[in-house]
Amino acid sequence: MGEKVLSVEGYDPLVIFGTNESNLEIIRNLFPHLKIIVRGEMIKLIGSVETMKHFEEYFDQLLMHFEQYQSISESDLRSIFSSESKTEGSFLPNDILVHGRNGMYIKARTENQQKLVASVDQNDLTFAIGPAGTGKTYTAVALAVRALKNKEVKRVILARPAVEAGESLGFLPGDMKEKLDPYMMPLYDALRDMLPAAKLEKYLEDGTIEIAPLAYMRGRTLDHAFAILDEAQNATQNQLKMFLTRMGKTAKFIVTGDITQIDLPKKQQSGLIQATKILKNIPNIQIIYLNEKDIVRHPLVAKIIEAYKTDEGQMGFLSKIEHRKTES
Repeated sequence: MGEKVLSVEGYDPLVIFGTNESNLEIIRNLFPHLKIIVRGEMIKLIGSVETMKHFEEYFDQLLMHFEQYQSISESDLRSIFSSESKTEGSFLPNDILVHGRNGMYIKARTENQQKLVASVDQNDLTFAIGPAGTGKTYTAVALAVRALKNKEVKRVILARPAVEAGESLGFLPGDMKEKLDPYMMPLYDALRDMLPAAKLEKYLEDGTIEIAPLAYMRGRTLDHAFAILDEAQNATQNQLKMFLTRMGKTAKFIVTGDITQIDLPKKQQSGLIQATKILKNIPNIQIIYLNEKDIVRHPLVAKIIEAYKTDEGQMGFLSKIEHRKTES
């Protein structure tokens, strides 16, 4: 007999466990040899190691189902927990990238996220391009933390163009760290999910993990490092070239970005678009494209992105008509 504690932090316990714990009772009936105790967002399991392992695998599928559909019915529960074999898209224990806080598992949750993981395992430079919410940054940070924990690298470097237009921070109040932190917050948020607070603080203090604006990469050689450039669509051509040429021995680089959200001044070209064109045929470099099917935020995010794409297409069509009228 053993014990294990899981967490549903970030999920609505009322939806997961059901009104008056109706879903929980169904789950308990499906696992009669496992004692399941729920207190708020924590789940305590008491039973054999093998039974707890099976429960975790199926419960993770349940949370994935909730992330996608934002609801859980009795038929969903029975379908997920009663299946003889795991459903398509489920994960094996070795698919876990990082054991996060409170028992949370960090995994690649979609097919293209899995392609991103495979690419990083096989290549030293990977581009991950896709719209907001597709998990490209989160998955990249998880891969970096995994490499650090496995002692595959000595440090992790996380960089971003500090502000959209030219990294001009002077007008902001506070010292340099206070100026930069708001732009780096998504990276901090991801790290907080994956590392205990005390360890993260230690890593940041001793430089094992460094979060810095892209401009701070100039002149450096990143040896034995896992480096991520996030929001790379807002890096100029020279800036992105500078970052890519920082790669040192036994380094892994990931460049993430969304080419539909370029905030550079109109006269400046995105380095990400140029890089994907001129580097696509070089061995040991791979470009992974994520799309609306990979969005793991609220289901409305995918619909919002699709609506904007449709509107942009219509506006482009109307612009062409107006242009033709002007010429005639």
